[in-house]
Amino acid sequence: VQLQASGGGSVQPGGSLRLSCAASARIFSSYSMGWFRQAPGKEREFVGTITWSGRSTYYADSVKGRFTISRDNAKNTVYLQMNSLKSEDTAVYYCAASPRDLRLGLGVISSWGQGTLVTVSS
Repeated sequence: VQLQASGGGSVQPGGSLRLSCAASARIFSSYSMGWFRQAPGKEREFVGTITWSGRSTYYADSVKGRFTISRDNAKNTVYLQMNSLKSEDTAVYYCAASPRDLRLGLGVISSWGQGTLVTVSS
């Protein structure tokens, strides 16, 4: 599965951004999709995931209530809506795909997007 992420940029604290991740059609609809992020000097961390059906979503505690993941299987695209952004959300965001639960960690990821930078600063 090839992934292409977009939508990053700079925003002030409290602002919003929406990231998109377009995937190749071949098996998108049967894969769990999600987002990870990596801040400077830190390890890549789980942000959230959505099951292949779109019925279930799971989030890291740090973003719960502020970020929302959705998917459009007809468009082979997954989205990350980020609201109430904080400076600590500054990172490169990566979309990811897996036939398994992304909460299991980096080892189950079968495909990565190229990363898109989100900067939250006043």
